Amino acid sequence: MARMVAAFAASHSVMLTCTLEDWQRNFRTFDPKGAFYDRKGNPVTYEQLLAMAPPNAAELVSDAAIAKRFDEVQRAMQHMRAAVRAAQLDVLIICGDDQNELFSANLQPALGIYHGKTIRNAQRTDVPADAWYKRAQMKRLEEHGPVDYPVADDMALHFIQGLVDRNFDVAALAGMPPEKHEGHAFSFMHRIFLDGAVMPIVPVFLNTYFPPNQPTPKRCVDLGRAIGALVSSFPGDARVGFMASGGLSHFQAEEDLDGAVIDAMRRKDLAYLETMDVKRLQAGSSEIRNWLVLAGACPDLDLTWVSYTPGYRTEALTGTGLGFATWYPPKAVQ
Repeated sequence: MARMVAAFAASHSVMLTCTLEDWQRNFRTFDPKGAFYDRKGNPVTYEQLLAMAPPNAAELVSDAAIAKRFDEVQRAMQHMRAAVRAAQLDVLIICGDDQNELFSANLQPALGIYHGKTIRNAQRTDVPADAWYKRAQMKRLEEHGPVDYPVADDMALHFIQGLVDRNFDVAALAGMPPEKHEGHAFSFMHRIFLDGAVMPIVPVFLNTYFPPNQPTPKRCVDLGRAIGALVSSFPGDARVGFMASGGLSHFQAEEDLDGAVIDAMRRKDLAYLETMDVKRLQAGSSEIRNWLVLAGACPDLDLTWVSYTPGYRTEALTGTGLGFATWYPPKAVQ
C-alpha cells in the first residue's frame, strides 16, 4: 500500500517573492488601502488597526528589524526546498485555495480535485518597472514559457471516488480551458519548492477564502482524515507527501493565532483545531484551513521543524505570519 512519509506546510505569500526594499518601503504605501479584521472577526480600517498597535510597533518595523526577518525567511525557504527534495517522494498532495484563478464567484466549489494528466502553469508577462507587486506575483509563473506539470491522475481519481463514498461532494476537474492555469497556491510550490523536480502532484482545491461555502474547521480535519485513509488504501508502494499551501495569519500578522495553531499541530490536538473560531479565519488567515486538512491527514507524523516569522511591514502591524513546517514518521518507525 502507499504510505504517507512526509508532510510540509508553507506560506505562499507574495512577500516571499518580494525584495527587501518591497518589505521595507513599498508595503508602507500599499497596506493602508487594504481591508482588515480585528481579533473578533469584525471589519476594521487600517487607521483603526494603527490606533490599536502596541507602543513598540515602530521598533518592530524598523529597517533593521525587517531586514532580520527577511533573512530569516530566506533561510526557511531554503530549508523547506531541501526537505521536499530529500523526502524522495513519488507523489505530493498539495492542498491550497483558488483565488479567482480557475474558479470565480459564478462557480466556487467548496472542494475540488484535479485529475487531468498534467496541470499547466503560465508564462510570465512583462510588467512596468515600477509595478513591484505585480513583478513579485510573476515570480510564481514560468520564465521561458508555459509548463505542464505531471499529475498523479490515478491517485486523484482514487481520492475523488473514495471521498464521494465518504459523503464528500467533490468537484472533479479533468482539465482546464486554454486561457487558464493553476493558481498561486500550486504555482508557488512548483516554482519555489519543487523548482524543476519532476514530481507528480494531486491538486486539492479548498475554498478557504470566499463566503458562503467555506468548509468549517471540523470539515477540514475530517477531509484530511479521509485523504489519509485513501492514501493507505491506494495500491502499490508509493511514497506520498502532503503539502498545505498558504497561511498563516494575514493581512495582519497575528502571533497569538499562529502560535496556537502551530502548538496544537505539534500536540496533534485535533479537538482544538476542529473547534477553531471561523471568525478568526478571515481573508488570508482563512488559508489556515489547509493546515487543518494536513493535521487530519497525517496523525502518525511528528512535527519536526518549524520556522515562524511575523512578517510585520507597517506600524499597524499589517503583514503575514510566515510559517514553514515539516512532519515525518517517528524515528522508531522510519
